[in-house]
Amino acid sequence: MNVYLDTNVVVADAVQTHLHHADAAGLVEQVLRRRWIPVISTHGLAEVFAVLTGTPFPSRLSPAEAWQILQENVLQLFEVQSLSRADYTDVLRKCAAQGLSGGPVFDAIHLHAARKANCARIYTFNVDDFRRVAPDLHDRIFRP
Repeated sequence: MNVYLDTNVVVADAVQTHLHHADAAGLVEQVLRRRWIPVISTHGLAEVFAVLTGTPFPSRLSPAEAWQILQENVLQLFEVQSLSRADYTDVLRKCAAQGLSGGPVFDAIHLHAARKANCARIYTFNVDDFRRVAPDLHDRIFRP
């Protein structure tokens, strides 16, 4: 079974001092134990790197440290769902039709990737935001 992990879950798992680390780490352990396939989008990879290097948790991670986390914790364990020009065009067209702007556009990108990867579950700490962007996926969106 494919399960999509939002950027905030991946970051919380990687940063031991993160407020949601225990919940995220427990989810990742459960995913691997059950042999579910964790999925992240190509956009999500860049977002994880940007957050890890741009947020001063107790201290900001260096680009080299963030890359090491991506290599060891994500690229070796996750399927990476790529998004094409057509995918981005579709997401942005739907965002315009729904009147979405700002941060929810990035949520829509993640949700599009989860759909494309046929994910049975989508995990995020932004459950309400994800459900507002994709009400049809309401029963697939969970908090770790």
